[in-house]
Amino acid sequence: MNKPEFYASLRRRNSGVFGTSLTQAQVDGCEVILAASEGLPLEHVAYLLATAYHETAHTMQPVRETLAASDAQAIIRLEAAWSKGKLPWVKSRYWARDKDGKSWLGRGYVQLTHKTNYAKASEKLGVDLVGNPDLAMTPKIAALVLVRGCSEGWFTGKRLSDYLPGSYVQARRVVNGADKAEQIARYAWSFEEALKAAGYVTSKPAPKPVAASPAPDPVTKPAASGFWAAIVAIIARFFRSKK
Repeated sequence: MNKPEFYASLRRRNSGVFGTSLTQAQVDGCEVILAASEGLPLEHVAYLLATAYHETAHTMQPVRETLAASDAQAIIRLEAAWSKGKLPWVKSRYWARDKDGKSWLGRGYVQLTHKTNYAKASEKLGVDLVGNPDLAMTPKIAALVLVRGCSEGWFTGKRLSDYLPGSYVQARRVVNGADKAEQIARYAWSFEEALKAAGYVTSKPAPKPVAASPAPDPVTKPAASGFWAAIVAIIARFFRSKK
């Protein structure tokens, strides 16, 4: 994979992500996710990068829920939102410290919440996230939670292979229903274009999907650019001249 071309594509003014520059932290985050997802189908990698881009507020670094600098700050923010009725979808105060003083608030590239989910990730990865939930803030571990969680259906029972290739919009169901689905799909198109520009090669077959093929995305794929855009324009002019 041509990494310089990958980042050059992401820095293009019309790429749809990052603007015209990336910080070193953003590059480091992309690198750890690319390493954790190496060889997976291109569309899967694009969506994993798009998910991290969205869930981390574009930083590409593991974050705590509410983007807090500490557990204590996150708990205060979550309690305030809960008391004001701003979390109607939340059934229990999972962020409240338990008898051991630990909080099971969201952490990582994709928000891992609830003790049961930390325990599942611990078992799958062979890392004691129950003993030390802050390990979910470690980039390499956070990347594995993101990649394996989305690939194996840890979060909602849905896997990336249920929707990809096919629908970036529907792929949001792997993490969080339909929340910001179209927005994240647009990010995924941008990462897909960058991966293709870099010559990304899939080496691991995707698991066979267990769901029916999803309907086409309502989100329009970004228009072709450069050489291919010129070819499309020439063909269009040719057919118009024949009418």
